Amino acid sequence: MNLPSINDCFSMIGEMKMMNHIIDHSVMVSNVALCIARSVELNQPGINIPLVRTASLLHDITKTRSFDTGEVHSETGGILLAAKGFPEIADIIRQHVILEDFRSNAPVTEPEIVNYADKRVLHDKVVSLDCRLEYIQVRYGNNPALKFRIQKMWQDTLALEKKLFACVDFRPAQLAGHVKPEVNRPAGQDTI
Repeated sequence: MNLPSINDCFSMIGEMKMMNHIIDHSVMVSNVALCIARSVELNQPGINIPLVRTASLLHDITKTRSFDTGEVHSETGGILLAAKGFPEIADIIRQHVILEDFRSNAPVTEPEIVNYADKRVLHDKVVSLDCRLEYIQVRYGNNPALKFRIQKMWQDTLALEKKLFACVDFRPAQLAGHVKPEVNRPAGQDTI
């Protein structure tokens, strides 16, 4: 499996001119995902931690430009990473908003970890699912079709949380206290 280094990830982030707050969000999502992945891996060996780290860091790679283009950043981010030769990362990025194949009785997967980590980070802070849902509803829930999609996504996320935390030795409310700053933004990397 071909994975970019952390430096390569930050080079791509710079090339895409990601907004600073989106970079900070991505760094925190990566740290949350690493915390969860390492905890799950203790009880379910086989989690690809380097894949989780890079995919979570790059999950919003096309989000900044989506503000102008209206593109679906999870889809175009996946396309971009596939074109760069990282199909496994592309697959996870495509699923960071909505999982394609969630099964509560199957082993935890890397896309599930990144998807959940993204749901627990508001801007650059670890928050509860309720807090994040409230933000998503206010920001995106004005459209009736989106409202239904958000509710469905949230039901799935609650089931995902139950699945993930059945494999770790702490509760969802304790997550923030377990996250370590493993991935850090390089000094002087400001874009917009």
